[in-house]
Amino acid sequence: MDDSVYVGNAGRDAALDRGWLLGHFKDAPDPRHSEAVEIKWGVHPQGDRRAQWVTGEERTALLVLISGRFRVELPGRDVVLTRQGDYVVWGQGVDHSWYAEEESVVLTVRWPSVPGYRVADEAGEDDIAMAAGPA
Repeated sequence: MDDSVYVGNAGRDAALDRGWLLGHFKDAPDPRHSEAVEIKWGVHPQGDRRAQWVTGEERTALLVLISGRFRVELPGRDVVLTRQGDYVVWGQGVDHSWYAEEESVVLTVRWPSVPGYRVADEAGEDDIAMAAGPA
């Protein structure tokens, strides 16, 4: 077996690490470990809302709609993703939040992968993300 290759399923693997498939938070020998990028497979029930706005973002992010209807809230505007493949990109310093208008699946890519970015959700569980929260 080649330890530099990992084969998985995004839906199954995402459930193991709050949606995150790749990033600095994976163990170093794991081929999914990366300090350059983070990738998340986000499954959101209808009405799911980001607990708090992300402020002071230090990364660039890309969010792609796989299914559903998903709103990304940005200063002064909202972007509603409605068709499979719709996406939004925002850069460093852009505050943001999100809301699942319908049951939605989204793929988020953020770079770089910054260690030490975590926030406790309403249940008190840590989210692998930035101090103010994930994309």
